[in-house]
Amino acid sequence: MKPLPRSIQRLLMLALLIACVVVPLGAFVRLSDAGLGCPDWPGCYGQLSPAHARDVIVDIHSADPYGPVSMAKAWKEMIHRYLAAGLGGVILLLCITAWRRRLSLSSRMISTLLLLAVVVQGLLGMWTVTLLLKPVIVSLHLIGGMLIVAMLAALASQRFLPPHGAAWWQRVLAWALVVALIAQILLGGWVSSNYAALACEGFPQCNGQWQPAEMRFDHAFHLTRELGMAPDGGLLSFGHLVAIHWIHRIGAVLVSLLLLLLVWCGRHQPDWQGQRRILLSLWLLQIALGVANVVLGLPLALAVAHNAGAMLLLASALTLALRFTSPLSAAVAVRARRFARLSGEQA
Repeated sequence: MKPLPRSIQRLLMLALLIACVVVPLGAFVRLSDAGLGCPDWPGCYGQLSPAHARDVIVDIHSADPYGPVSMAKAWKEMIHRYLAAGLGGVILLLCITAWRRRLSLSSRMISTLLLLAVVVQGLLGMWTVTLLLKPVIVSLHLIGGMLIVAMLAALASQRFLPPHGAAWWQRVLAWALVVALIAQILLGGWVSSNYAALACEGFPQCNGQWQPAEMRFDHAFHLTRELGMAPDGGLLSFGHLVAIHWIHRIGAVLVSLLLLLLVWCGRHQPDWQGQRRILLSLWLLQIALGVANVVLGLPLALAVAHNAGAMLLLASALTLALRFTSPLSAAVAVRARRFARLSGEQA
């Protein structure tokens, strides 16, 4: 892929900056129980802002002070929506610019894919509210936002990170890590949306056991059920929540093994040592945040940071996987970049 024009790079960086705020803010909204602060969409009780719906919100809050509705929660939800709409606008402008300036076909396709991803993410955001925080929708909304950040980061990094030749098995390993991270983030969303984050006390054991005896898997991962409910209409038991949490820990082990293997295999390749260190540092931070959330009882700041860490880790892994290519293709791409740079200097 040819280097992107500076105007496109600026739009990419702006979109990436907004997206890196929107995703952790969405986690903050969810974790502070403000996801239904405005239970309709796209407005707030049919109004443009909570200020316009103040009387309705105050009446509902007065009737149920500990419920999901308050002015503070409504503003959290709407600020998140305003920023998400701004991100959509920037990506729309990015897509229009890419087609109008007749960039390479791959650039136009990726910008169009980003726009489609934002549209789907907006629909998931709407369904998150209108379907009352259904776990499968919340989890998909979470991974959707993180994938948009990862795609933007991978595109924006092209200017600084040329293609790197890698053996086929390294490319397979890099993409396996990306897939594993996506699955693990979906599991994390499932843990959060089912309020199972504190179902396992202690670390590394869960409730004092390596394999908790009370685990129940029969309805733990049923995708069509409502929040907190089993498909048969009953409530999820504590054993279901333990199973959800425990599987997320197993997923973290598998991701760690893949990541460490990829990092170890690249120890003698100087072209991506910087990314290797970043990937390893983000993994260590994410593990530390996960353990701290369990040990300290899920403080809000640490829970949001854990979401942000997953976002950065996925972005780093996807950037590396896209950077990896065959040795011959990498050599051709580097020579093309050098030729384009020399031609620009001579002009």
